[in-house]
Amino acid sequence: MFFLYNLVVQSAAFLLKIVALFSPKIKLFVEGRKTVFNTLSEKISPSDKTIWFHAASLGEYEQGLPVMEKMKTQFPNHKIVVTFFSPSGYEVRKNNTIADATVYLPLDSISNAKQFLKLVHPEMTFFIKYEFWPNYLNELKKQNIKIYLISGIFRKKQPFFKWYGGFYRNALKSFHYFFVQNESSKKLLQNIGFNNVKVSGDTRFDRVVSILERDNSLDFIEEFKNETPTIVIGSSWPKDEELLIKYINQANDAVKFIIAPHNIKPEQIQQLKNSITQKTVLFSEKEGQNLADYQVFIIDTIGILTKIYSYADIAYVGGGFGNPGVHNILEPATFGIPIVIGPNYSHFAEATALVNMEGCITISNQNELHQAFDLLVQNEDERHEKGHICSTFVQMNKGATNTILNHILA
Repeated sequence: MFFLYNLVVQSAAFLLKIVALFSPKIKLFVEGRKTVFNTLSEKISPSDKTIWFHAASLGEYEQGLPVMEKMKTQFPNHKIVVTFFSPSGYEVRKNNTIADATVYLPLDSISNAKQFLKLVHPEMTFFIKYEFWPNYLNELKKQNIKIYLISGIFRKKQPFFKWYGGFYRNALKSFHYFFVQNESSKKLLQNIGFNNVKVSGDTRFDRVVSILERDNSLDFIEEFKNETPTIVIGSSWPKDEELLIKYINQANDAVKFIIAPHNIKPEQIQQLKNSITQKTVLFSEKEGQNLADYQVFIIDTIGILTKIYSYADIAYVGGGFGNPGVHNILEPATFGIPIVIGPNYSHFAEATALVNMEGCITISNQNELHQAFDLLVQNEDERHEKGHICSTFVQMNKGATNTILNHILA
């Protein structure tokens, strides 16, 4: 099976180079991996002590960040190495301040795994949530390097739990310990013979709770809001915006809107702006403007949405009309804000929980969107009640990071 797997990896490496000629994202994927070993040689010396964290993309990085921060404090003389699989993670966080080296993870070939581990030589390795690369795991096991899965989530449909999943189950044997988000994941692992597992919860709660301790002020948002009830629309996609624009265009000036689209390509931002009939300003055009005069503020930049949520009275989180579904709802939830989302949220435990607790409203059509927003805009008590449910939910679920660290350091 390893032979077939490695043949697939080699074939994929060849095909990706061809696809890269036509796809900017795949080009980043391919080109970014060409300098990985040189970068590691420059930043990590043979005498360095290191800890390696691997994140598939941006969400997993944010999920692992509380553990990275704690490990950096606990092991100040160790260097932190962070790897990403996806360009959407690496390109956004390649200049992070937590890691001493941030690189793409080379494709999972035997030679890449050996070369990577020779250069990084980690004392401990953390895989965040998922991604199980057999050659890396096999080589780590051979070198007796402890591997931890943090904030792991397992589902019955995964190959590990199928009759044909022996190859994948063998990969899991490399892990020293599994820290999973829920009891069902623990039971699935126990059913296939893994008892080195603990329900620690989701480290994302620790991540968003820590946001409250930081300075979230943005002068230009405060100027725009001007003490007016404000709906913040985060990570919206065109399917979300089709419904949202109709509501925005008929809204009166008693409410303002901040839109931070998922995609900020100039042509799509301009198309979004042109579709809005209310007075609208872009982040890139805000200088010299009296922002209080505008009703809609489009954020055509990245990296400030979390702070913007702190000014929201209501949040709409996008992605719920697509696959795999809604984006991160925990960031607005931690600020005690009622949340509205689209119908595709069942893969996300926190969204399902908040919908069931009625802190989050789910909508599937134009009429339901209007009803949800009208209720929250017009009824301050309803806003506060749902917002309180959200903030309480986040506070009750924090602590995963300490559970993980206490076990590792025991």
